[in-house]
Amino acid sequence: MPFKTVIFDMDGIIINSEPLWRRAEVQVFYSIGVPLNEELAWETIGTRVDEVMRHWYERYPWEGKTFTEVGEEIIDAMVALVKSDGQPMPGAHDAVALAAEVSSSMAIASSSPLRLIEATLERLDLMCAFDVIQSAEHVEFGKPHPAVYLQAAARLGADPRQCVAIEDSVVGLISAKAARMRCIAVPDVGDDRSKFSLADVILDSLADLTPEIFC
Repeated sequence: MPFKTVIFDMDGIIINSEPLWRRAEVQVFYSIGVPLNEELAWETIGTRVDEVMRHWYERYPWEGKTFTEVGEEIIDAMVALVKSDGQPMPGAHDAVALAAEVSSSMAIASSSPLRLIEATLERLDLMCAFDVIQSAEHVEFGKPHPAVYLQAAARLGADPRQCVAIEDSVVGLISAKAARMRCIAVPDVGDDRSKFSLADVILDSLADLTPEIFC
């Protein structure tokens, strides 16, 4: 079907937030006795905060605070870090501008809570760039389930087969492909590219994005 819509992931695509996530998670989990470090924090990249809670609770059960309380502390820490230290990924602003030129609509489909998405877009002066902002907190299942992408497409009135998703994580790639979307993958420098074989296109950076890649 003809290309119509671009749907961006946020963390690791629009903003260089993965280092911030690792800092926030290590700080909060350490405070409740979970021996998390930045290397282990890579295990949950791209997933919803509630799923991060479940992942680490199954390995290191803690007492005294609920999943919700710990999750809110992590999001509070992330919002503060984004507001103070948040930086765009290389080529992010140009990629958003290019997508606006070649598509009829655009969305964000992120595993992050809505308040963190909004803080990020405000920090990067991109709040008005997207027609729809879709958080996985408002769907039943997070990535790699396709729900967040399907909901974003539905809100845009777009057939998923007319959408191109831009992702940096394997779980996000699986989510987009399960929604029957084309997917442009921009893996982190240290990622194993063979894990992204499902992608229609793999780029080293958003700075390499061209109009032809969307078609």
